[in-house]
Amino acid sequence: MSVTKLIKCVILDLDGTLLNTDGIVCNVLKISLGKYGKEWDGRETLKIVGKTPFEAASAVVDDYGLPCSPIEFVSELSPLFSQQWCNIKALPGANRLIKHLKSNGVPMALASNSPRESIDAKISFHNGWKDSFSVIIGGDEVRTGKPSPDIFFEAARRLRMEPSSCLVIEDSLPGVTAGKAAEMEVVAVPSLPKQSHLYTAADEVINSLLDLQLEKWGLPPFADWVERTLPVDPWYIGGPVIKGFGRGSKVLGIPTANLSTKDCSDLLAQYPSGVYFGWAGLSTRGIFKMVMSIGWNPYFSNKEKTIEPWLLHEFTEDFYGEELRLVIVGYIRPEFNFPSLESLIAKIHEDRRVAEKALDLPVYSSYKNDSHLRVS
Repeated sequence: MSVTKLIKCVILDLDGTLLNTDGIVCNVLKISLGKYGKEWDGRETLKIVGKTPFEAASAVVDDYGLPCSPIEFVSELSPLFSQQWCNIKALPGANRLIKHLKSNGVPMALASNSPRESIDAKISFHNGWKDSFSVIIGGDEVRTGKPSPDIFFEAARRLRMEPSSCLVIEDSLPGVTAGKAAEMEVVAVPSLPKQSHLYTAADEVINSLLDLQLEKWGLPPFADWVERTLPVDPWYIGGPVIKGFGRGSKVLGIPTANLSTKDCSDLLAQYPSGVYFGWAGLSTRGIFKMVMSIGWNPYFSNKEKTIEPWLLHEFTEDFYGEELRLVIVGYIRPEFNFPSLESLIAKIHEDRRVAEKALDLPVYSSYKNDSHLRVS
């Protein structure tokens, strides 16, 4: 693989890049706007992602016509957010990335538009994060926040690195703009779904931190991929099998055992779209290997994020309504579009072969005995 540029350090954004703050932001805004008789509908999401607290508050105050100033609104929001910092989870791949860079001696900086006090509070709930960064900078420590390059120039100065030797990893358009204005290399990991086409200024756009290939930038590569799969901390999901879109068997020739997303939308929001695999337990039929997709299936242009497991077994009858339990243990690839139905089907069968082979490995096979799979 050819190296784009030799990088000596990495500068990371926090909210939306390392931490899954979107859900908490929405919940707090729902509560705050409710006091004014308004309902948060998400229309300002793209405007507030990556902005300073004052800029984000200004956008909401203006759009909803609130009878308060942006400063007053920030004052109302701040204590509500502070109560929620302990509930923010690391995004998939965040801990892996931080530990990998630290163990390989790659200097790291954390550069966020959030105030420094807020940054320190958030990362205090994530073991080892604070000590992993050589530099931590908040938006209140520079003259102008992103999309100004000030915060990235300051990070490079404190790291004693030339800007051209820095790699920025960002989720927002203001962050990408700031990184490129600082003449740094920028990898974008969009935090909002279906927005990748807006990140044309980035040097690379990836689906999630799980897909980051550090060797492209002359950095030590991850060494944890096994037989084209990435082990992940297991996560659990379950519910009755429902009827899906009717395209699994009829269009693709691949029968999926669909689950309702109504009861697990919060869980699905924590995980990036892509192809995963693991074990499936059916209440009256046993335990089977499983590969599944999570996301919007670009070829079919789903409007909502779905989960579509494919149990790798030939069943002679339908089992709608039967309780299905899943243990997801590994990741194969990101979700992407296909030029034809034939190429989509071919890739799905390739995913099946990868999952079937991987699930025989000890790192994955032990989860076949997980108690979650056995429905009582």
